[in-house]
Amino acid sequence: MKDNHNKINKITPGLSGVEDRPRFKVLGAISFSHFMNDTIQSLIFAIYPLFKTKFQLSFAQIGMITLSYQLTASLLQPIVGLYTDRSPKPYSLAFGMGCTLVGLVVLGTAQSYTEILLAAMIVGTGSSIFHPESSRVARMASGGRYGLAQSIFQVGGNMGTAMGPLLAAAVVIPRGQGSVAWFSLAALLAILVLWRVGKWYSGHKALAVRSSTHRSLHPDLPNHTVILSIMVLLILMFSKFFYLASLSSYYTFYLMYRFHLSVQSSQVHLFVFLFAVATGTLFGGPIGDRIGRKLVIWGSILGAAPFALALPYANLTWTCILAFIIGLILASAFSAILVFAQELIPDKVGTVSGLFFGLAFGMAGIGAAVFGRLADQRGIEFVYHVCSYLPLLGIMTALLPDLGKRSSAASDKRTSI
Repeated sequence: MKDNHNKINKITPGLSGVEDRPRFKVLGAISFSHFMNDTIQSLIFAIYPLFKTKFQLSFAQIGMITLSYQLTASLLQPIVGLYTDRSPKPYSLAFGMGCTLVGLVVLGTAQSYTEILLAAMIVGTGSSIFHPESSRVARMASGGRYGLAQSIFQVGGNMGTAMGPLLAAAVVIPRGQGSVAWFSLAALLAILVLWRVGKWYSGHKALAVRSSTHRSLHPDLPNHTVILSIMVLLILMFSKFFYLASLSSYYTFYLMYRFHLSVQSSQVHLFVFLFAVATGTLFGGPIGDRIGRKLVIWGSILGAAPFALALPYANLTWTCILAFIIGLILASAFSAILVFAQELIPDKVGTVSGLFFGLAFGMAGIGAAVFGRLADQRGIEFVYHVCSYLPLLGIMTALLPDLGKRSSAASDKRTSI
């Protein structure tokens, strides 16, 4: 075993997988690229008020824009992940960002509702290519600290999502739709960074192959337990992302309707909420590495329920405070859920990442469309009353197995070898 381990060290100098330390330069680069990618994508959501006014759109049509983007991202990601599990494509990261750039240009020049939908679909395609392979790179560079690596990767995306409303308020809303195309410069910068990441990935393909051929860390788990666990994780994803869809897509409209805020003021409040989401993402993974991912999932889904239930009855000040707390708590779940699923099926990292990222986008898109229709029929405030019960599904966490002790034992065994 030691001879084989030394051979792999020679193949991948300075990086030997789970036994080695995290590669923070690589994690930083992939997180920065995620920041750029999601900053661009969040502009779609942030300028909904502009599109609603300019093209006279209903809430249902706004929801369809989100659905168009999320469905392309959702449906393609598992396919991309499955393909790259079999044949890693290091430079697909830069190609995916190129798709995002094209979609951004189309969005900035769109003259009809149909063109807006097309732009959203192109951006979604770029996202579907970017996320599975980026998640694989994060795992490759983790040094065994998988939760930390996923949090570093994901916090870049969430910070980018948080920046979208600020950039929309500062640049796009005052200067109009055409200014969206200016952000193509950010996409070009991200392409350059991802090309460098692709070179590193290409030089460490042996590590990618090695990680994809690891036996399960939990061979004692029967198949029915793994299947049940995946189903529970998907239900938890549903509760998390349906609720977040109500905030990310309609929070500005809710604030404008209920508290009579201006568009720019509501964008600032949206930034505060999205900043909380980014902060929660950063802490969820490392905490899961230390205390176990099941405990993090418990606290992040069910723990948000009291605040979500209180939100529809709060005044403006408490609405902002509660939204911040909800974003902070709920966001800590995704890193823990994703790594939990990867540990259940460790030989399919790309497929699992694509499935869960894809479902995250898909559920958010379906949620946005459903809530848009509901808002047209019953009003935006009714949407927030309905959504407040979703975090109660966190009780399903009780059905998950405790992987903490198994992971620790497997790690000790691997170290002794």
